[in-house]
Amino acid sequence: MMPDAMLFDLDGVIADTAGLHFAAWRRLARELGGDLPNSFEVGLKGLSRKDSLERILAFLGNTVGDEEQQRLMARKNAWYRDSLKCITAADALPGARSILEAARQAGIALALVSQSRNAPEILGRLELAQFFDHVVDPSKVARGKPSPDIFLAAAGALNVAPAHCIGIEDAPAGVLAIRRAGMFALGIGARDELDKAHMVRADLASVDLRQLFARWQAWRTGADAGKSGQSAKL
Repeated sequence: MMPDAMLFDLDGVIADTAGLHFAAWRRLARELGGDLPNSFEVGLKGLSRKDSLERILAFLGNTVGDEEQQRLMARKNAWYRDSLKCITAADALPGARSILEAARQAGIALALVSQSRNAPEILGRLELAQFFDHVVDPSKVARGKPSPDIFLAAAGALNVAPAHCIGIEDAPAGVLAIRRAGMFALGIGARDELDKAHMVRADLASVDLRQLFARWQAWRTGADAGKSGQSAKL
């Protein structure tokens, strides 16, 4: 048995644009008279633009009003969008195109659940937009990850029950969002960072769909409940 839908994050799963985001945030921090250590990048993974800015301002000890926040976010996004011009189809992460092709051939609905408002442009540059049935507009989602809203919005748009979805994320906040949505969570990245995921692989190239679907089915029927840690507080 297969799931009805697979919901993919973008940064760190399909493409590595997180570094471009962080470079733009660091440029903004320096303009504000501070700097961000390299270790700060992981804490921004999966966060919305506003949440990222608020975390950076708190780190720098700066306080600004709503209007200034909007100006700073627009400034950062302009730098980030300028950096996207260099992205091509060759920048898709290992296994991304093949797993999307295989899922489509199997009749599984696909959605993109990225916090980035630039996701449609990035998909176009990667030449992967044709694989997706739906791209969630994060501006229309009330709460960002780790709240489940964006994953539930994707499931609703596809008319698929949450338990029949597999969510795929590289960030702890994203994995929590998947779990809180009542979905099976596949983590992409380091196992120790994604310990709340039901299954973890280094990248999409390491994912065996038959094995993934078997794990999803076991989780769905409750046979894998103890191993998946569903009783953990989320």
